[in-house]
Amino acid sequence: MSAVATAPGPAPSKSFREVWLIAIGHSLTHWYPATFYILLPLIGRELGLSYSEIGFVMTCQYVVGAISNIPGGMIVDTVGRKGLLMAVSLFWIGVPYFLMSFTHSYWVLLLCVALVGIGNNLWHPTAIPMLAQRFPERKGLALSFHSMGGNVGDALAPLAVGALLALLSWRSIVVVNVIPGLVMALLIFYFLGTLRMGSKKRKQTPNPASDDSEGQSVKEYFRGLSELARNRDLLLLSIGSGFRSMTQNGLLTFLPVFLAYEMGYSPFWVGVCMFVLQAAGFAAAPVAGAMSDRMGRRRIIMNSMLMTAVVLAGMAFAGRSLAFVLMIATLGFFLYAIRPVLQALTLECTPKKMGGTSIGLLFGVQAIGSSIGPAIGGALADKYGLISVFYFLAFTIVLANMFVFFMPSRNLGEAPARAAAD
Repeated sequence: MSAVATAPGPAPSKSFREVWLIAIGHSLTHWYPATFYILLPLIGRELGLSYSEIGFVMTCQYVVGAISNIPGGMIVDTVGRKGLLMAVSLFWIGVPYFLMSFTHSYWVLLLCVALVGIGNNLWHPTAIPMLAQRFPERKGLALSFHSMGGNVGDALAPLAVGALLALLSWRSIVVVNVIPGLVMALLIFYFLGTLRMGSKKRKQTPNPASDDSEGQSVKEYFRGLSELARNRDLLLLSIGSGFRSMTQNGLLTFLPVFLAYEMGYSPFWVGVCMFVLQAAGFAAAPVAGAMSDRMGRRRIIMNSMLMTAVVLAGMAFAGRSLAFVLMIATLGFFLYAIRPVLQALTLECTPKKMGGTSIGLLFGVQAIGSSIGPAIGGALADKYGLISVFYFLAFTIVLANMFVFFMPSRNLGEAPARAAAD
């Protein structure tokens, strides 16, 4: 009785504060890469890079990120989710961009983005399972707020950097840019550390609803890992998400290049277009999250992917016209709407104690897709022109939808609302 009586009390307040804190931190993990997408055309021109070399810069970052995701998930599930881990992630992302300001070498540039790939992929296996456990019946909505934080960073960074480039060089911008990450890393370390200590002092009775899954033995972990290896739902969902990430990162790499090189846009207007893309995703996240809690995650994912393919094909057909630019907002709405829904469905398909590893695996496969997309896109652009990249991306999102389509309909993604009501 005491456990039931205390469950509704402190948990919602604590969860709400952590949601906003983690969402702000998440915005900065996206701020830095979004900044780099705007600076990459300038860096490419200064260093004399080809389209293939520009694409390989992003490939390098995401290959290293893919490798780091699984060890990150293992640390989370065995040691526990720590404010320190998220603070280290932010620090690790910001500092390599600072080091870029001193380089004139392509190989040093690759080393810096590789370090970013490690830091950026330590964040998600920690933050996403934590939020899902706080809101077990509304995972879609809770994770949509986390996703919105990422969209805020993705949206504001191109706009801010596009304006700053009128006053500063790209080298000066990456120096100034490290400051917000360091400040937020300190805030996360302080506040999440305080919350963890407080929760341990208050935890006198077991409360499954507010369980933080602080850790498990290595033997328990590897038992759970063997179960994940046989999880068909997780495999299909991860591969489908990998193709979706191939679409997303190929777009983020070559949309600014297309706008700058083919349409002649200034850095400011490139930033505005990228802001519109991300702002549409910001608006879509809570809508898709709430709808997935009621209508089922699989349905929302498939419909959004289908519309993304249609819009990308339309952009390729439109070419260098105003219609191409006008489609950017529609593309952002459908492309980013499903990000939190995919994460929620992943956690529903896997054991709670393995949440960090499950998310690590999901993001690891996504990082592989993200690394392949720019490389293939760069090769296509060099041979057939930049517009060919958008046809290729439309094809990859269709493939992503096919893997989700073949997931068994019995999984939780079909009826999360009914499961919550039970």
